[in-house]
Amino acid sequence: MSIAITMPALSPTMEEGTLAKWLVKVGDKVSSGDIMAEIETDKATMEFEAIDEGVVAQISVAEGTEGVKVGTVIAVLAEEGEDPASVKGAGGAEAPAPEPTATKAKAPAAPAQNSSPAPAPSSAQVPASAASADRIVASPLAKRIAADMGVDLATLKGSGPHGRIVKADVENAKPGTAPTAQPAASAPAPVHAEAQDFGIPHEEEKLSGIRKTIARRLSESKQQVPHIYLTVDIRLDALLKLRAELNGALESRGVKLSVNDMLIKALAQALLAVPKCNVQFAGDKLLNFSRADVSVAVSIPAGLITPIVVDAGHKTISAISTEMKDLAARAREGKLAPHEYQGGTASLSNMGMYGIKQFEAIINPPQGMIMAIGAGEKRPYVIDDALQIATVMSATGSFDHRAIDGADGAELMKAFKELCEKPLGLVA
Repeated sequence: MSIAITMPALSPTMEEGTLAKWLVKVGDKVSSGDIMAEIETDKATMEFEAIDEGVVAQISVAEGTEGVKVGTVIAVLAEEGEDPASVKGAGGAEAPAPEPTATKAKAPAAPAQNSSPAPAPSSAQVPASAASADRIVASPLAKRIAADMGVDLATLKGSGPHGRIVKADVENAKPGTAPTAQPAASAPAPVHAEAQDFGIPHEEEKLSGIRKTIARRLSESKQQVPHIYLTVDIRLDALLKLRAELNGALESRGVKLSVNDMLIKALAQALLAVPKCNVQFAGDKLLNFSRADVSVAVSIPAGLITPIVVDAGHKTISAISTEMKDLAARAREGKLAPHEYQGGTASLSNMGMYGIKQFEAIINPPQGMIMAIGAGEKRPYVIDDALQIATVMSATGSFDHRAIDGADGAELMKAFKELCEKPLGLVA
């Protein structure tokens, strides 16, 4: 019996994707765990692994095709002993190259950020062997990762063919628990101004999936989340001195700390010190986090992505530095796994390297706050009742006022300022 390979849901919010590249062709034999294709989601380009064994009898969707809905059959495998040429509709040939209309832009219809994951195929579509209640259907790779992470496969819903559990499902789950769907938010229909070129010479550039997601999520954030902004000026001289000393000590290990690495640590420790700001608004309840996972804004050619430093409050600054270099490099290559950019309890956005003195960042939903970092610059500053010159930066916290009161936000900003001005607390 032939096996239909469908477009997988590689993230909880994915409804469609671009089949960027096929790594197999008709006639190739594949085994479970083999990489079959590269699929571009709204965040990154990810590898798609085979779950079943067989011979590629048909490629139904050509590489480069955009807007392929989750669940669409993209290829067909012939099982062992089955003639690939006899597979219905296979024809033993590759899919034709996509026509221009195949990549036509779709009308915006993306769900809110906290919408529920795409449902797995119905039981009517699942073969008896896969739908059997007495066994769990999962890829070997997913089983190995689940064992390492301590994830109970019985609590997961598979997004692979026939509802099978794949690598991405396990990586998105919390150890020992099933992913908890967040309550759906009803967003107002977006209103788009009609484009008018007024006869001005121009070129049209089609929006990438990432740019569409950025536009949708930031519009939702500004429309639905009441922002409150709090700014503090922070003297950086002690932090810069400590950084120089640490880099001297770490030089032999090939580690070079940035100011941003130290600010990530400071934000994480401030969130742990002021837990009322390490929260998420979830309709009729608050999620109070006991761990500070900091999402860090990274600019990439396609837009912006926020890789996560997990448990940054309990990591050394050198560990944060090494991790951030790896995450940023893979983010620019589009090679981050979903769990590396989905989640986080708060965000940090640093535009100091561009000379920006101060700005107010938009909250990254469903998080409760984001810290905007301006440039460190020489300024007149009162020290011990005397006017002196100091290196000062402005930091602005944006807080979700539904979840965080102004006084609590102010307490977090105070804690962040103190950690930066007395930075030995970052290495204690």
